[in-house]
Amino acid sequence: MKSIHEKIHKWYKTHGRTDLPWRTVTDPYPIYLSEVMLQQTQVKTVLERYYFPFLEAFPTLKSLGEAPLDAVLKHWEGLGYYNRAKNLHKAAQVLLQKGQAQGIAPTLPSDIDTLFKLPGIGKNTAHAIAAFAFRQPVPVMEANVKRILCRLHRLRTPDEKRLWKLAYGMVDKENPFDYNQAMMDIGATLCIPKDPKCDLCPLESICKGKNTPRTYPLKKKRSVPTREEHIMISVYNDRLALTKRSGKFLHGLWGFASAEVPLCASEPIGEVSHAYTHFKLKCKVWVHHELEPEQESYFTPEEIKDLAVSKVDEKIVKLYLDTIQQ
Repeated sequence: MKSIHEKIHKWYKTHGRTDLPWRTVTDPYPIYLSEVMLQQTQVKTVLERYYFPFLEAFPTLKSLGEAPLDAVLKHWEGLGYYNRAKNLHKAAQVLLQKGQAQGIAPTLPSDIDTLFKLPGIGKNTAHAIAAFAFRQPVPVMEANVKRILCRLHRLRTPDEKRLWKLAYGMVDKENPFDYNQAMMDIGATLCIPKDPKCDLCPLESICKGKNTPRTYPLKKKRSVPTREEHIMISVYNDRLALTKRSGKFLHGLWGFASAEVPLCASEPIGEVSHAYTHFKLKCKVWVHHELEPEQESYFTPEEIKDLAVSKVDEKIVKLYLDTIQQ
C-alpha cells in the first residue's frame, strides 16, 4: 500500500479540498461541528450558510453547552435533521458538566470508545473526530468512502463489518489526516456514482471494479411516499398560535398544529409542500379565528421570525401573510 498511499497524497496536495475551514484548524470543536453538520448535508450548503454563523454564535464547546436549546435550534434552522443539533447541544452540556467537575474547560475526548458514548456521535463520527482532530491512525466511513471500497473490491451488497475491516487494512497510519480527507475527496469528485473518472483516480491500478464501476455497490430502489396533513392556523387578536413540537420528528421546534379534521369554523387558504429525505409532506392549510384565546402561546408573524421553526412552517406563515394582504 505504500506506493498507493504516495499516489493518494500526491493527488490530495494537487486536487484535494485542502482549504476547507475545518481542515485548516487544530481545535477539535469546529472539526466536530463540521462532522455533525456534514451528516446528510452537502459541503456547499454547510460552508455557505451554516458553519461560520454557528461558530460565531457558539465559538466554543462551553458557549454551546451554556446556550439554551431554542437558540441552538434557531441557528440550525433550515439545515434539517434537528436531532443533530439537539445531540450536539446535549453532548456539549455533558462535556461542560464534566469539565466543571474537574475545574477545567470542556474538551472533546480523543478516545473513540469515549466519543462513541456521547449523544449523537456514531461510529463514523467518532472515527472522523479521532482521525481529523487527534490524528489517530484510523479510517473514516462515510458514503463516498463506502463507494470507493465497494468498487475496489467489487462488492455489490457489502456489510458494515467487512467495509470497516477493509478500511482499516487500507488506512495510512503515518498520515491518517490527509489520507482520509483524500479518500473523501476522491469519492466526491472522481469515484462518483454515475460517471466516475477512473482514468484520473490514484486508486485506478488496484481497482477491481474499474471496468464496470456503476455495478458497485448495488443501488437500492426506493419510493418516496407522500404524507398529507391538515394544518390549523389559530388566530387571536392578529397573533398566531404555535406549539412546541414533541415526538421524534422536528422535536423541539415551534410549529402549527395538525388536525385529522379541520374545525367547522375554519377556512382553507391554500396548500404548501415540502420534500424531506424519506417522504414528501403536503399540507392543506386552514385558518380559524378565535373569539377567546384557546391556545397557550401566540406570536405575531414578526415574532415568529425569531423562533426556531421548520421550513414547512415558514412556508405556512408566508401563505397566511400572502392571503391577508390580498
